[in-house]
Amino acid sequence: MPTRRKYQKKAKQQVIAIKLDLKFEAFEYQKWGGQQRAKRRDWLVDNGGDVYTVDAKSFARTYQQLRTAAGRLRPGTYVKFAPVWAEKATEAGSIKTKEGQSSYERGDYIVYNSRNGRDGYCISAADFKSMYREAK
Repeated sequence: MPTRRKYQKKAKQQVIAIKLDLKFEAFEYQKWGGQQRAKRRDWLVDNGGDVYTVDAKSFARTYQQLRTAAGRLRPGTYVKFAPVWAEKATEAGSIKTKEGQSSYERGDYIVYNSRNGRDGYCISAADFKSMYREAK
């Protein structure tokens, strides 16, 4: 069984995000080897060119809006402040996420927004290492 460890987003790992606060039931899109579903009030995130949606409750618990040097909010600019718990996949598989189903390969990371293994997603090893550092 892989060891799950605590990680923190590296400094300056900001994203651009817009709340999908429009009147619609949902929309579906293909990503991470599966069908994803965005709901009203979820967030559309651009993470360095990787575009995806994040569940509204998960976004509220894990991201914060950045401020200018003068203390004003920076529209659309957020950083993930909450720690994550991650483990390296020992074999290929898939995980059920709040948005749908996501596939991973051996060596990728399975990441959770909560210590108890809830609110998970997967990410390639290279991307994970460039965005996260082990937390103390």
